[in-house]
This record gives sequence, C-alpha cells and structure tokens, in this order.
Amino acid sequence: MLQIAPPSISLKDFLDLPETKPAQEYVEGQVIQKPMPQGKHSVIQGELVAVINSSLKNRKIARAFPELCCTFGGRSTVPDLSVFAWSNIPRDTDGKIANFFPLAPNWAIEILSPDQSQTRVIRNILHCLNHGTEMGWLIDPAEQIIFTYIPGEQPNIFDQAEQILPVPTFVSSLQINLGLIFDLKMGCAYPAACCDWDKQPQSIRIP
Repeated sequence: MLQIAPPSISLKDFLDLPETKPAQEYVEGQVIQKPMPQGKHSVIQGELVAVINSSLKNRKIARAFPELCCTFGGRSTVPDLSVFAWSNIPRDTDGKIANFFPLAPNWAIEILSPDQSQTRVIRNILHCLNHGTEMGWLIDPAEQIIFTYIPGEQPNIFDQAEQILPVPTFVSSLQINLGLIFDLKMGCAYPAACCDWDKQPQSIRIP
C-alpha cells in the first residue's frame, strides 16, 4: 500500500503550535508526538529528576528539567530529562529561567517506553551529542539496561546492579549505580539522598 508522508512544516511554524501532552518533537520537517509515559517510565523520570536536583541544584552546579523542549540544529526535541550546567541555563533579563531553550542539554537522558522506536530515540541522543551535549543516557526499563553515549566513543552498556554509571564531568560528584535506577519503580530508594546528607546510601555519594 502506498503511504503518503505527512506535509512538512517549518521549525518556526512548529514553535508556534500550542503545547500538547504528550509533547511533540520536530525532526526533519515532521511533527512527531512522543508516547504517553507509563508507570515505570514515569516513576524513573520523576525520582531521577528529584535525586539530581537534590544533589546539585542548591549548590548551583546543575539542574535537571523533565520534558523540556530544546531547539537547536534545526530540530526541536524533548528529552525525558535535560540536565544543564548552572551557567548554561538560559535566563531572562531579570535572572529567572527563560521559557525558550535554544541549545542542547549538557546531559540528555531518555527513558524508553513500550513500543517506542529505539532507533528514533538514539537518533535524538546522537543529535544532542553532535551539538555540544557531553553525555547521553538511554534507560531501558523493560530490559533493565542503560546505554551511555559520549561523543566520538562507542556506546557502553550497563546491566549489573552494582555498576556505577558514568556521568558528565560537570556533575562528577554524583555517583549512581544501576540498581538504584531500577529500584525506583518500588518507590524512593534513597530518602537519605534527598533529606539527610549525613546518612547517604552507598549508591549515591556526594562529597
């Protein structure tokens, strides 16, 4: 059966569209809607944002943003988590965080949803790496595997609970093991990381 491609639109016209839930992305002239987040995806995303921000935001090192539209290199994509070094966060003239982010995140984290195209997600990560992103993560909840991507290097695969995951250099104080990521589906596995700095679990260590 002959399939007719949907008409392409300009990036400017895409940016004028109203926000949607789930979010829409703009790739090579096409508007692509992300899948609706499901349970495992949603919990990992929410708890990972919390642990990154509780560790780094107050010290003005970095900040994690969930479902943030980032527009750069002719695309507009919405990583599940976008982590920006503090000095790279776009701000208005009054110092408040801007609405428009015309740059790639310093660290892009994607969480694969059921039936989502892994190829499309990897292409988004590689696009980020080609435009200044220091590291990308692809979290696969179904397989309990995390792929990490660094510009100019082969991807690495992490599938053991005790493995410490690599992080970008600007957040080198943050140490998270793979087991912690996938324990998130059972609830907050690290209350000490959020609330009690003197009793941090071994899976997260902040000097």
